[in-house]
Amino acid sequence: MPSTAASSPVHVAVGLLLDRDQVFITRRAANTHQGGKWEFPGGKLDDNEPVETALKRELLEELGIEVRKARPWMQVRHRYPDREVLLDVWHITAWDGTPHGREGQEARWASVRELPKLDFPEADLPILRRLWLPLLYLISDAARLGRDEFLQRLEQALKAGGRLVQLREPGMPVPEFRALAIEVAGLCRRHDARLLLNADPSLVEGCGADGVHLNSHRLMALKERPLSQRFFVGASCHDARELAQAVAIGADLAVLGPVARTASHPQAAPLGWERFTELCRGERLPVYALGGMQPADLAAARQAGARGVAMIRGIWDAANMEQAVAACADS
Repeated sequence: MPSTAASSPVHVAVGLLLDRDQVFITRRAANTHQGGKWEFPGGKLDDNEPVETALKRELLEELGIEVRKARPWMQVRHRYPDREVLLDVWHITAWDGTPHGREGQEARWASVRELPKLDFPEADLPILRRLWLPLLYLISDAARLGRDEFLQRLEQALKAGGRLVQLREPGMPVPEFRALAIEVAGLCRRHDARLLLNADPSLVEGCGADGVHLNSHRLMALKERPLSQRFFVGASCHDARELAQAVAIGADLAVLGPVARTASHPQAAPLGWERFTELCRGERLPVYALGGMQPADLAAARQAGARGVAMIRGIWDAANMEQAVAACADS
């Protein structure tokens, strides 16, 4: 097949069939591009074909199901050495029939936690990350708690089910931050958790972290995604302009706030749930509610359109921290 790298990307409709913590996947034929790897079902659009029409056609042909309801979920643009692809990912919310490999391809349900252990094309990695994202985003507080106390509480939180951690210590000297990041990364790996550094992206790989979390200043200074698709990219946002920038650079997640008044930023005017909901509506990336959040706010955040909640004091100062983490993880 001739290279299409310099022309328009290959536009692909992709369907996500979810059943609680299970997602339906298929394996590519060995003689195709990215052959032998697992993927989410779908296929290329015909000329001038609407995405939803292509999605329904492809899933009927591949899986033997009739799509009844679907909604846009995310887009991924990725360049391989020989071609560029645009994945138009839709969440299938209702269908008729039992999905199966109608064309003889291997097909099965897989747990979301299992997905990172399977071999997927690189273009699919942002989809895997988004599916994996937990409901609770833990943000460090080592400067206030003290290094040893923070590490002790962090390990307790990880044992209780915490799976996503941001190391944010803006006043800490870089050598001290790097040393702490290496220790926290090791702790996260032992508990199958992911660590994002609120720091210069150049520190991520050397510290063994899983990605970067951009403060709003770093976010707005960027023209493109600062790390490859092997890593997570998160962003701190406070308004529609910053959320749009997070989408433009291909961030995997954003925190948005403050929703309520918070001890860490007492001067910041809170958004409130109404404005937070307006900003979340239509965003094509997962958003975490930040600012004055407590475990009991998770339901309100989800109702407002958030993926979950991001917390600092709301977790570390909880009367029963392990119970608070477990409650969010199990929701």
